[in-house]
Amino acid sequence: MTTYPASRERHESELSLAELRGAGARMAPHWVTPADPAPAPVSPALIHGVDVPAASARLIGATAEYGD
Repeated sequence: MTTYPASRERHESELSLAELRGAGARMAPHWVTPADPAPAPVSPALIHGVDVPAASARLIGATAEYGD
C-alpha cells in the first residue's frame, strides 16, 4: 500500500497568532470610523413622563447600596 504525505502548503486557517495580529495591525487604518457627535444637552425641565414598572422599582429598592 502506498502512502502519500500530507500537503505542506499553508492555509489561511493555519496563521499563527503573531501573523494574525500583524495582519490586523496593517488593516486597522482602513477601519477608522468617524466619531459620533456629542448629544446636545437637554434641560431637566424637558425630561418628564418616565414610567418605571413596579417590579423594577422593587428590584432596585431591594438592592443593597454600593459599599454596604
